[in-house]
Amino acid sequence: MIVNLIEWSDKLLEAERNRAGMPPITESIKDLSIKDAYLIQLEIVNEKLSQGHSITGKKIGLTSEAMQKLLKVNEPDYGHLLSNMEITNGQTERADYLKPRVEAEIAFVLKKPLKGPNVTVDDVLDATDYVVGSIEVVDSRIENWQIKLLDTIADNASSAKYLLGNVKHQIEEVNLREIEMSLYKNGEQMNTGKGSDVLGDPAACVAWLVNRLADFNIGIEAGEVVLSGALSAALDAEQGDIFVADFGEAFDKIELHFV
Repeated sequence: MIVNLIEWSDKLLEAERNRAGMPPITESIKDLSIKDAYLIQLEIVNEKLSQGHSITGKKIGLTSEAMQKLLKVNEPDYGHLLSNMEITNGQTERADYLKPRVEAEIAFVLKKPLKGPNVTVDDVLDATDYVVGSIEVVDSRIENWQIKLLDTIADNASSAKYLLGNVKHQIEEVNLREIEMSLYKNGEQMNTGKGSDVLGDPAACVAWLVNRLADFNIGIEAGEVVLSGALSAALDAEQGDIFVADFGEAFDKIELHFV
């Protein structure tokens, strides 16, 4: 079956504009392939580039064993970050989303390009300018998060917004696998995570990403941000909620307020 990439990317863009979820793509296209799902994602990205936005990085999803088991997959997925996605003032409008969820993760900022295949963890470490703590807001244009892997891939890996911390560390200053994070909602600790919870090492997530991007002849450029994967389960967000990601001594506390 030939998939109409523009038709499905337009439907996802319309759902985003109207803040109204659409039925899962996988209900309409039973034999949708991973390649087609990523090509739908690229159509969305290209449309946003045509509107004047620019690519600022990539995000990796489904890096934990629990999430992979939930969606019955054996590898992560990825999406693109764009210039209209970064939160810089610590607050975001709840009305801008459908059903937002909040995650905390370690972000890499590159100082030189990376392109696969055959990129190793050592290559990632060598190309990294610095790492910071981060909060990602994920959102699904699929109604009520009723997603399978291919739905979220097509939907730019359920990307929405991201917020970077202020404390930057050179790669040799931190043990990525041992970084611990606590995620709070309205002052209550909701869950915790550790760097080793994402494929054993956040840098391994970035290496996976670069090698997967090579399937589409895409690399990561110097200056781009890579969100390496949620260290714990995502939390639902509503207007008035305040989230704090506490990375202990590794990074600063990052606060995000939904207004």
